[in-house]
Amino acid sequence: MKKITIIGGGAAALLFAAHIDTAKYKVTLCEQKKTLGRKFLVAGEGGLNLTYHTSLESLIKPYVPSEFMSPALQRFTNKDLINWLKKLNVPTFVGSSNRVFPERGIKPIEVLNKITAYLVAKDIQFRLNTQWLGWDKDGQLQFDKDQKIDSDIVVFALGGASWKVTGADGVWKKKFENKGIKVQPLRAANCAFEVAWGKEFIEAHEGKPLKNIALSFGNQSIKGELNVSKFGLEGNAIYALSREIQDVLRLKKEAIVYLDLKPGLTMAQLKAKFNSSRQTKITGVLSKALNLDRTSIGLLKQFCDKYTFSNPDLLLQTIKAVPIKLKSAGPLDEAISTIGGIALDEIDSHFQVKKMPNVYAIGEMLDWYAPTGGYLLQGCFSMGYTLADFLNGLNVEEV
Repeated sequence: MKKITIIGGGAAALLFAAHIDTAKYKVTLCEQKKTLGRKFLVAGEGGLNLTYHTSLESLIKPYVPSEFMSPALQRFTNKDLINWLKKLNVPTFVGSSNRVFPERGIKPIEVLNKITAYLVAKDIQFRLNTQWLGWDKDGQLQFDKDQKIDSDIVVFALGGASWKVTGADGVWKKKFENKGIKVQPLRAANCAFEVAWGKEFIEAHEGKPLKNIALSFGNQSIKGELNVSKFGLEGNAIYALSREIQDVLRLKKEAIVYLDLKPGLTMAQLKAKFNSSRQTKITGVLSKALNLDRTSIGLLKQFCDKYTFSNPDLLLQTIKAVPIKLKSAGPLDEAISTIGGIALDEIDSHFQVKKMPNVYAIGEMLDWYAPTGGYLLQGCFSMGYTLADFLNGLNVEEV
């Protein structure tokens, strides 16, 4: 029986292990932490967002590059994931903004335990507290404590470099580069961005949300929410633009985003509401007639000079496009996910590392991007399933 070693215990690894044919392969899963799925659990602290409820075409579109992710997502769709979880007795529901979660009352640890129990029943062997160190001079896998694990096929699923406490630390990057594999720099994705707030503004509005806004950068505009933090801005609207903003910040000292505080109103509608107000003070008009909250008004005062704030035409233009300078991305370790990883031209259509026969890489190790909303987990799940499906179809004598 051919032997497969999985290195890593996150979402991609778990779905691969769940669907690989253990009648055909003897499978050992190595994880450097004492438990599996650490990032899976951290991701679930605010509610375990498993995937996104939408059509397959709409599901694929937000991924970058979508043409790379498309085959895996078509092979194992959001509906396939939901149906598979249901078989494990993990029913799901569609929450706000079409995000899919385990049914209320089911904790993330319970989902992980059911998946783990499924792997145990399949006779997947676990090596926890087992750290991969690299390759020896003969090309054999090296582990700490002089552990030996024979392998015919190796599947790497070591994650990116965010949330190091979970084991996704990116230390694998140098090991692959030493093998001549091109790895793009690991950078923060779906992360906060630094803003130089005024002292009075941040003291009054730290932790406050900006709801029902639209954020624009370049030719993209994203509707959603933002949160004001001491560091700067975070939230789904800016996360969705993080890749493009990061690209600019690599070349320049700052990037400017434009915040529309009233995306549901045209300029003409704003002007009509403004002019019909009986309020005598500008702040009263903004609050009563335009229904702007204190944080939004404070933001306008932060980024408008006195002349603009007192000039209705200029003020209304600013409400539709508040210019906010971003200085830097938040720390990589605090980011939700990672940009960068093994360059996609180093990987064949079955996730095999071209320069290393029978060595595969899946999940966040690869250079692809997914927005928040369950897309990252779905992408990792789909890759794990798709690789298992491919290996299940091989003639093992050819391996």
